[in-house]
Amino acid sequence: MASATGPPTTLPHRSVANIRSPPAAGYHGPSSGPSTPLRPITSAFASPSSLRAEEDLIIIEFGTRKLQVGFAGDAAPRGSIWFGPDHQRRVGDFRAWQTDYHDDWRKAAAGKPWGRDHELWQSDVRGLDLGLVGDKIERALRDAFSRYLLIDSRPRRVVCVLPSDLPIPLLSTALDSLFNRFQSPTVSLLSSPVASAVAAGMRSALVVDLGWSETVVTAVYEYREVNCGRTIRGGRMLVEQTHNLLAKHLPQARKETEAAHDSQQAQDYALSFEECDEITTRMVWCKPYHAATTTVTQTAEGLPTVQEHDESDARGYSTSGKAATATIPLKSAKPPTSLNLPYDLLTEPCENTFFDSRYSQSSFDDHELPVYLLVYRNLLNLPLDVRAICMSRIIFTGGCTGVLGLRKRIFDEVSHLIQQRGWDSVQGKATEQLRSNLKLNRSTRQASTGPTDAASQAGGSSGGGGGGEEQDGVWHDAANNTPEVDPIDEQLKRGGDKRPRVQGQMRALESLGAWTGASMISHLKTPAIATIGRDLWLQQGAAGASKASDVDPKTQQRQSLGAGGLIRGAAASSAWTLGVWGAN
Repeated sequence: MASATGPPTTLPHRSVANIRSPPAAGYHGPSSGPSTPLRPITSAFASPSSLRAEEDLIIIEFGTRKLQVGFAGDAAPRGSIWFGPDHQRRVGDFRAWQTDYHDDWRKAAAGKPWGRDHELWQSDVRGLDLGLVGDKIERALRDAFSRYLLIDSRPRRVVCVLPSDLPIPLLSTALDSLFNRFQSPTVSLLSSPVASAVAAGMRSALVVDLGWSETVVTAVYEYREVNCGRTIRGGRMLVEQTHNLLAKHLPQARKETEAAHDSQQAQDYALSFEECDEITTRMVWCKPYHAATTTVTQTAEGLPTVQEHDESDARGYSTSGKAATATIPLKSAKPPTSLNLPYDLLTEPCENTFFDSRYSQSSFDDHELPVYLLVYRNLLNLPLDVRAICMSRIIFTGGCTGVLGLRKRIFDEVSHLIQQRGWDSVQGKATEQLRSNLKLNRSTRQASTGPTDAASQAGGSSGGGGGGEEQDGVWHDAANNTPEVDPIDEQLKRGGDKRPRVQGQMRALESLGAWTGASMISHLKTPAIATIGRDLWLQQGAAGASKASDVDPKTQQRQSLGAGGLIRGAAASSAWTLGVWGAN
């Protein structure tokens, strides 16, 4: 027992609680070896990576056939997930790696449209299983998070890049998957055309999206979509045209056998979708544009001269005079075979899909216009100032832009159409006759004679001409007088950009893609088009979104994508919108 006068004795079991406590002041431990300074540990599971996890903002771009994910601020997405039949296999299904495995694509595609297993959704939501679409989105996102982003299932803020014409049922399915299955606190929505324009470094542009299901032409002016047009000509039609070309050159006996085998189907497919898609990506190309084989010019004597052009390269012939051919192996045909096709023949799918010059322009409906005619009409419907800016900033995006020569051909077709028609919306024989005959063009004669006569009459009535006056022996003309210098205008010119603004001429630009534009917008903490909170979505759903006219802009505070900015903005007001998606 300790004495009353001595220091109190500390029991061993009571000193265990003070193991992690810092040493007392003035205490120096033994210096027998190197020591590591103690640091406070706030939690048993805390780590430096948790600090970054709270700041991560995930960018997700939804497409018809693939999904791209990455972090805000990155120059390119971390990974892409393509949808297909292999992505829908059950866990533990390893039949594809067996040596005797045979992919019977005919039996798998029975009762379904050709290639629908490779799509996430369709624009026509009638009869579409939205629950299956939500399951596809969840599986693709979990695969992307674990394989490319290397993150856990902790709730994170998400920015979705979507086309502006996405139907509300599909948008609601995507948001339900993010809010219910990934517990995202907020989801921001960005438009794909606007993000593509930002990725090109432009505020205004004409975005031509050569997508899978359709081609969409969108005019963006000052980060706003002002006009939009679409046609059904896209990647799906291109793959089908490639299949028709290959099936047409199969031996006749094999075609008859395939037709007798599948006589109950509305359309017989002799090749698999995967093989036709790969051949389209690797082999199909587009011819360059030629206005005519010969160019006729008018000389001073009035006699036309013909300029000859060497078109041997455009027709696909080699220097030896023989047509260059390509050998295409077809493994999905029964039995497997190989086709030797000329390179010139591989341009037919692209010609029939995007241009279809076999028919006149008046024979097309509004939803099946050729791409170059759709671009021209979209520019024609724009106001004069918007058209002058957008025609100098044409951006081609989408999966079909990889077709060799397609973008150049569309650009040349639109340029030739502008030179031929101008910006006159009225077309026909009477209009062409009025343009060619100067005697019938009354507006030209009035424009050339009216102002001149008025100016001469005004000059004659004043005696000196010009409507000026004489002061101190010097004639002062108001029209030719130098304006006074405005100091405010001079100061504004000094601080502005002095480079000339390119407008009024055809020009194409390169873009880094919609995902990169969304990453830049989010990294700069620019407000998104629409921001949705999880609590409001779970309470109200898509029906709780207000229209743009119902929201008072004075009460809406400027939101940012900073830490907690979106959460405070969502909790500050209950009025929220779906942006351009709410008008669908």
